[in-house]
Amino acid sequence: MSAIKVPGDEMSAESVVYYLNRVPESDPNDQTEWLLTALGQYTGAELRELLYIAEEPGFFELMRGLFALSDENRAVLQHFLETGHPPAMKAAIDPKGRLTIEHAQSEQRVRALPVIAN
Repeated sequence: MSAIKVPGDEMSAESVVYYLNRVPESDPNDQTEWLLTALGQYTGAELRELLYIAEEPGFFELMRGLFALSDENRAVLQHFLETGHPPAMKAAIDPKGRLTIEHAQSEQRVRALPVIAN
């Protein structure tokens, strides 16, 4: 697998992880070209937003934990966050180590996702 995108190749999360886990066999110019190619699939607004959000404390740890979830659990959590108002949500870890998240205006508990608490 090449670290540099060639015409017809698609940049994917797998190619990024592959590249990050291996020492590049090329010079710094190749690394810069690869990075610019990877970033080229996003708009300037998306890149600025990502850079802004990445400054939040714990951002990278949170993203690693989120993407370590199974596809099913991540989809459940994503749906919950998308259908609510996150600033008004309440999250807690109970004595059994289960994470619960609830809409602040609702006292009804939502589906527990114990994988997140581990």
